[in-house]
Amino acid sequence: MLDPRLLRTFVAVVDTASFTIAADRLNSTQSTVSQQLGRLESAVGQRLIDRLARPVVLTPAGERLIGYARRLLALQEEAEVLLADPAGTATIRIGVPDDIVTSAMSRQFACFAERHREIRLDVTTGLSRDLSKRYRAGEFDIAIVKAAVADSDARASFPEPLSWFEAAEQLDAWPEPIPLVTFPPGGLYRDLMIDRIERSQRRWYIAFTGNSLASVLSAIEAGLGVSVLPVSTTAGHAVRRSAIFTPEASLELSIYAWEGDGPIAELVSMMAKVLTER
Repeated sequence: MLDPRLLRTFVAVVDTASFTIAADRLNSTQSTVSQQLGRLESAVGQRLIDRLARPVVLTPAGERLIGYARRLLALQEEAEVLLADPAGTATIRIGVPDDIVTSAMSRQFACFAERHREIRLDVTTGLSRDLSKRYRAGEFDIAIVKAAVADSDARASFPEPLSWFEAAEQLDAWPEPIPLVTFPPGGLYRDLMIDRIERSQRRWYIAFTGNSLASVLSAIEAGLGVSVLPVSTTAGHAVRRSAIFTPEASLELSIYAWEGDGPIAELVSMMAKVLTER
């Protein structure tokens, strides 16, 4: 590997066409510059500068090396600048349900990132039960979790009203078995739906399973079936509250964080503001 210090000396001699001026530019001595150039020539096994010429000029080998030398030095400088910039050198890991990553929440993330360039936000979406387990295992610094009852260490909790929804243009009463639009197994809404229908002693089947809120809402809009969703997630979609069942009891939407001060506390406060307005 070529020593960047020797390459820098080589480039300085070429740019100034003088060992003396190159030494001044490098805050060095003429003898040191000559020695460093000699070490570089020994490393490559060829003469790079014609020392007898006045002003000094490149040899054919030097002409081949000079372009690479400039590029190597430029890359080194670029790397040094990059590593000197603290942007994205720390990480806050956040776990949230899919429907929480709204435009309003993303704007708060952007405002936080603008104030804290050194912090990268690593956001993972998923089902509340899985997010809760991963938070307790230390995989997240902050987690938003939905549950029937909030744990005692929640930083803040908000009610999450639920209701049954169907397509806005649904005309007929739902036949039995009732078609359900659901999230994957393990989801709270799926379990709530099945439990409610079972208690009502009505027949049902899964008509559609979607991994995201957008896919579930699209399926409801298309008339594939009924589903339980947070009321706050349905605005602007062609769905309406279904009379097939009365609304379900609200869930608790809670924020958890391991740290109670510093940037994490600031971010928790910003996220709580969005949930309050939600």
